[in-house]
Parts: sequence; C-alpha cells; structure tokens
Amino acid sequence: MGMGNPERARDVWPIVHAERAALIHDLESLDDKQWEQPSLCEEWTVHDVVAHLVDSARTTRVGFVVGLARARFDFHRQNAHGVAREHGASPLETLARLRRVAARTSTPPAPLDSRIVEAVVHGEDIRRPLGLTRFYPRDAVVRALRLQAHTPASFGGAKELVAPLRLTATDADVSIGDGLEVTGPALSLLLAIMGRRVALNDLDGQGVGALK
Repeated sequence: MGMGNPERARDVWPIVHAERAALIHDLESLDDKQWEQPSLCEEWTVHDVVAHLVDSARTTRVGFVVGLARARFDFHRQNAHGVAREHGASPLETLARLRRVAARTSTPPAPLDSRIVEAVVHGEDIRRPLGLTRFYPRDAVVRALRLQAHTPASFGGAKELVAPLRLTATDADVSIGDGLEVTGPALSLLLAIMGRRVALNDLDGQGVGALK
C-alpha cells in the first residue's frame, strides 16, 4: 500500500475520480436547504463536508505538514481551517470548486487507499441524511474497511476499537480479527468503525455493543 507505488496509484485514482464524479452528480440536484442538512460527520453540514472534500483533494504531502504545523498539530483544527477556506459563499460556488479539483491526484502523507476511505465515508456522510443511495464498488469498500481496521486511531483509523472484534462482511469475502463477532454489509462495517452510529442498525453479533 505504499504511497510511491505506481501500480497502486493507477489502481486507486480511477476509483477516487469515479466517486468524486458520482458525488458531484448527486450534489447537482440538491436545494439550498439540503446543503445545510446535518451530515453524519459530527458538527458538519453537507456543505461543510463538501468543502472538506475540496480541501482534501487539494492537499499535498508538504501542504499537509505545513497546515498541521499552523494548526499547532491539532488534526481537528487543521480540518476546520480547511473547511473554512474552501466553503464557498453559496453551494454553487463550493460545488464549482469540487468540480475543479475532481481529477486531482495529490494526497497527504498517508496510504493511497486512504483516498478511497475519504471518498466512500464522506460520500455516505452526505448521502445517508439526504436519503440518497450509492452502490459503491465492492472492492473499494473492502479495501477501505481493511485499511481503517489496521490503522491506529491516532492516524484516523480504528485499530484499537476493532482489536477485540471479528468483523465479517455478509456481502463480501472479508473477515478481520478473531474476537466477538460483528456481521453485516461491508459498507456498514466501515461506517460503524468510523463512528457513524446510524450504521449499527445494519449489524448483528455479540460485538456490536463495543461499537456504540
């Protein structure tokens, strides 16, 4: 999953670009009220999440480090700065910004599959509260799930949370861990370990309580 692997880059970016295009298509039909709907991402509206995606798409490895230093090494503060910077005066302005960055291939210093995580999880942060459905490529969801399950919380993952669990997808050939069973669709498993409690309703097993 190395960041400098050209084969991985050729694999990841078509997925990410397709997800950005699909999200742009969904956003084009929203009214102003829907843009201000609370997202699944705590304290952020749909508009805020879109602004974050613009900021994330623009972020380079060097830019990330510089921005983190300016935020006094506080990831939440750094994200807030990015949202404020890319939040347009209107939804149309922010959507135009997302269109302009949709084909970018820049990335912060993280595994490239983290770009898939960003596209899928934030895509659901926007879509689920609005009642929109997206059928993500199964392989993309599984890769995002595997990455987050093995990434420490200090780097935005859920390794410590899932350590006592066994996550088994009911719609994909993936099982992670050897603890208390948690079963359900791979997308719901991903969202649940990323703190999106709405996905818990899709899961079964003795370990579900540990995700609450």
